[in-house]
Amino acid sequence: MAITADHIRTVIGDYLDAYPEEKRSLALALELLDDGADLTTRREFRGHATAGAILADPDGRILHIRHLALDRWLLPGGHLEASDATLLDAALRELAEETGIPAAAVIPAGNRPIHIDIHPIPANAAKGEPEHRHIDFRFLLRTANAVGRLQTEEVTAAAWREADSISDPVLRLRVTQTLR
Repeated sequence: MAITADHIRTVIGDYLDAYPEEKRSLALALELLDDGADLTTRREFRGHATAGAILADPDGRILHIRHLALDRWLLPGGHLEASDATLLDAALRELAEETGIPAAAVIPAGNRPIHIDIHPIPANAAKGEPEHRHIDFRFLLRTANAVGRLQTEEVTAAAWREADSISDPVLRLRVTQTLR
């Protein structure tokens, strides 16, 4: 069963129960849902949902991947697919696809995202995509597994880095506090 607008709204509601100070930063997502936008399709260029995996190893290091198209170190994640039942399922699938670490080898820190971030994505002429926004639902996960086979169509490298290397200050704080 595919992810629904109700599921996205519920996840945002649960997140805002934990982090009510972020309601203003999530206004775009809530407005799009109120307008009936389908946040599950990447063709919704006002903003669409993506799912990210913040994967910690037993030493508290966080897995980063080198993204081919953007030529940047990022956290694993990506677009939703029709086979994803939940946003957490999407994060687990993206992690497995990009890094070869199966969902069975990962323990979620909870069902609620540790962070939701809305950020701009540059236009991509090759994909026919204008500049748009990602509403990224980021889940904290733990594993003792090593990186497997990388998805070379999108990922050129993977590295475990200290949690302090996470660029987003809110995400960095939440991850470091949770892993203590």
